[in-house]
Formats: sequence, structure tokens, C-alpha cells
Amino acid sequence: MEPLTEPEIRASFVNCTKGEAKRAGLPDLDEVPWQDLDFLGWPDPSGSNRAYLVLRRAEGPVGLLLRQSSPSDRTVRRTKLCQVCVTQHSGDAVCLAVAPKTGPAGKKGDTTGVYMCRDLACSLYARGKRVPSAATIRETLTLEARVERVREQLDVFVNRVLAG
Repeated sequence: MEPLTEPEIRASFVNCTKGEAKRAGLPDLDEVPWQDLDFLGWPDPSGSNRAYLVLRRAEGPVGLLLRQSSPSDRTVRRTKLCQVCVTQHSGDAVCLAVAPKTGPAGKKGDTTGVYMCRDLACSLYARGKRVPSAATIRETLTLEARVERVREQLDVFVNRVLAG
């Protein structure tokens, strides 16, 4: 992924107000491993259930405000699968990430969601740069196929948000 600047990131958000985009706590952009990312994703540093996702598309960067489900004591012994990178995690490391839709549907309060890695590091898991704590499923897909799957799953999710 080509690096993004703070103004590009803040201007990219399509499903929140300009004020919410302005108040979003950003990661240290100098520390981001851009070459290993298909999208920039991060949980809000304030510890709230907000998270953010920005990816480059043909029309330019598209950013989404997400709400992550809260951790549950009941999930500690379960493993869950991220729908984006298909990484298996234990506990609450996979959560439901819900995004308000854009347009008229969003004005009515419609949302769409996807189960994904709570740390939004799907690109790193797909590339083997980060390893989950749970025993993982051994995949036979090539690295290129895993990366393409992450991109395709994100496109599907973003298209659902934009279809509002």
C-alpha cells in the first residue's frame, strides 16, 4: 500500500461526520509497515469501541468508521475466524465490526458488518508477518492468493457500506 498522509486519511472517511473524522486518533504514520498492508486499520487509541479502516481504491482513499463489538467473557474459550483474512483467533481477538452505510440508508441508521481481527492487522496475518495466539488452520493457498482474498473481502465489505 502506498503511504497515506494525515490529511488524506481524514478526508477519506465516507460514513461519519467531518467532526468525527477530525477527532479520530491516528496511529503513528511513520511506524506503519506500509509495504505489508492492503489497508490501514487501527482501533481507536482512546480505548473506545471505535476503529478505523482506510484503503486505496480507483476513486482514491476510502475511509470507514467502525464500531467493534465489546469483548465478552464467554468468548475466552472459543476460537473465531476472521472473514477478511481467514485467520483463526482465540478469545475476543475476532469481533463484529459494524459500519454505518452511506447515503439515504445511512441516514436511516442502516449498518453492515463483518467479523474481522480486532487489531485490524489482517494484511499482516495473511502475509505471516503476525501470528495469532491460537492454533491456526494450515492453508495451501499461495501468499499471493491470501493477499488477494483480503483485498476481495474488503472490497465486498466497502461496497456494502457504499451501497447505502
